[in-house]
Amino acid sequence: MRIRLNEDKEIVKIIREGLIAKDGYCPCRVGKKPEYKCMCAEFREQIADPNFEGLCHCKLFYKEK
Repeated sequence: MRIRLNEDKEIVKIIREGLIAKDGYCPCRVGKKPEYKCMCAEFREQIADPNFEGLCHCKLFYKEK
């Protein structure tokens, strides 16, 4: 398993700026819930599945098989 940043540098820049503005919470979600703290609970659950390959909700991270 390998997790890497999205190859689109512009998306990474925008999401990182959003994370800074929201104190580390996903900028793509409304509110500041513990499960929205980056790396969000949804993506942590997805990467626990050995068959999952893809982007997190905000497209910052990509999990390769």
